[in-house]
Formats: sequence, C-alpha cells, structure tokens
Amino acid sequence: MKTFMLAASVAAASANLEQMPNLKNLVELAEKSPEEVMEHIKQSPLSKQLPEIEIDTVEGAPNSALPTVLGHGMGDSCFNPGMASIGTAISKRTGSYARCVPTGGNIITDTVNGFLLNMDKSVDVFAEKIRADPKLKGGFNAIGFSQGNSLIRGYIQKYNDPPVNTFVSVHGTVMGVAAFPNCFQQEKPLGLICAALADALGTLAFESPLADLAQSILFQANYWRPTPYTTSKTYIEKSQIAQWNNENSANINATYTANFKAVKQYAMVRALKDSMVYPNEGEHWGSQPDGTKFEQAQDMKDTKFYKQNLFGLKDVDAAGKIHFETTTGDHLEFTNTELYGWVDKYFLGKSADVVV
Repeated sequence: MKTFMLAASVAAASANLEQMPNLKNLVELAEKSPEEVMEHIKQSPLSKQLPEIEIDTVEGAPNSALPTVLGHGMGDSCFNPGMASIGTAISKRTGSYARCVPTGGNIITDTVNGFLLNMDKSVDVFAEKIRADPKLKGGFNAIGFSQGNSLIRGYIQKYNDPPVNTFVSVHGTVMGVAAFPNCFQQEKPLGLICAALADALGTLAFESPLADLAQSILFQANYWRPTPYTTSKTYIEKSQIAQWNNENSANINATYTANFKAVKQYAMVRALKDSMVYPNEGEHWGSQPDGTKFEQAQDMKDTKFYKQNLFGLKDVDAAGKIHFETTTGDHLEFTNTELYGWVDKYFLGKSADVVV
C-alpha cells in the first residue's frame, strides 16, 4: 500500500501525470521523501498551524459532557503541539474525553494527507478511526478548524454513526472555496491575478482531460468551487462537495440529507477578515451564485441550497439548529476566551460569562 494511500488511479494515469510535472514531482517526492514534502508544506502560504495555547481554564466535572472530536486544518496535524493543547484544554473544560482524529499515523503522513489524500478518502479514514475508538461509540461533539470542517461535514453526511451531537465549525471550508488563499480581500472583487488563478485551477479541476486525475488526488480539488464552473457537467458529477450539496438532480442522496438533519446543532464561526477562505460567507453556509464571475456572495437564506433545501439546510435552520458566530480577525485567529466561550455555549449549554 502506498505511504499516503494515494488513489489507485494515480498509478494507472501516470501518463496524465506527465502533463502535470509539478504534481507528478510532488506525488513522487511524497513516496520517496515525505520529510522533504513536510518542509515544502511548512514554507507554503497554504499552511496554517494553530499555535500552542496556554491551558488555564476551570476544570469540568468528570464526564459532564459528550466526548469531543477535533479536525485539524490544512498544513496542520493532530500531532502538532497546537492541536494537542486545544484538545487538552477542551477535555479539561468539559470533563470528558477529547481527541483530534488524524488521517495519517504520524505528523508527516497526517500533514501530507491533508493535500494528497483526496477529500472522500480522507473522510473514510476519519470515520474508520472514529468507529474504532470505543470512547466515541455513544456519540460526540465535533469542532473543526479550517479544512478540518470539511472532514467533519463529510463524516456527518456520509456516516454519522456514531452520531455527531453538536458541530462547531471554526473558519470552515464547509461550502468550498472560490479563490486561491492569500490572494484576495474579503468583500472586494477578485483582482486580475486572483481571477486568472481561479480560472486556471477551475479549468484543471473541472474542464480539462486531467480533471478526474486532479479530483482523485488533491483534497483541495474536491472542495474547489469557483462559480464560473459550478454549472459544468464535470463539477456536478465529479466534485465531492457537489455530491454533499446534492447539486446533481439526477443523483440525489437522501442519506446525506437525513444525516445532516440529524445533528442537534451547528455553530458556524466566520472570520471577518479571512485571507484563506473566499468567500468567507461560506463559513456561514453562504455561497456565490452559479455561473457568475466571482460576484458578491449570497447569505445562506439567499442561496439555492437553502431555497431548494438541497441537503436539508432550510429544514435545519427552521428547526433552530444553526447558530452564527464571528471573529474580527484573520483565518484561525481567535482568543482563548472565544474558544472556551464556544465550548461552554455549545458543548456545555452554558449561557453565563466565560471564566478562564
């Protein structure tokens, strides 16, 4: 088995990989020297690791809440000190078990899989590890950071067994992205360079003969959602996020909708100055209209997903299960007080002021 469980189609499509030399080099390097790939990831503007936090919080009563599952972001790992410290802090706060669930067996494979294990396969590994943990068999709360929220959303819709009670999405890619990270300003039109990159990546992911290959390897290609391409046949039929959204009217998945509706509450945290997720309205279940050239994003209730209730979004909102939070800064910038406040409010059901 390949080190990073790359899709079987990669080997079969080696000729196609020759047409994407940079991706070919990355895949081969991941097999030969994953440590070297780690160094490239560390230098990449796509990488965003959470810093280690000071664990100074009140201790919860033992087993006073459901256990918590954490999902880490792109370029980060469950084995990094930052994610470990957040898990420890949440466990202390709730008095219950907390675990960051990786898709790899160590810091290197877990980090690299965040790029080279596609989103659907990553969700399968995530689910397998959750199901193998006896401490999670009765259900759990989940909190994701950035790309980790795509893992949790996929787990909910595809599996949700054991079930997720509450899902807190911190600056999440739950509705995909439409522009290259660090290449835009929120609430402003994409500039020429960003729009050109988005067009090129959209063509690669959805229109070129290499689209299947890109979708089979790259995690990010599976939630890449530039709106000029969201009406294309390839996007509708091949994109993983399109499947979760039930955008293919010929292939509606009722299980995805039922599982999405089964979660008791969603808390969606949006970074107002996010430089990684565009548009950041997506962190609140918003999106840009299909077929548009990167126009102003719609709020949740104005989207086709809500109006047509494609995956249960309208039903979940009507049931009062969706809650919105904001942070004032950039991507994954939040304070300890904000983190503990979300834990208290959504995992412990407390409405009192946070005590740290």
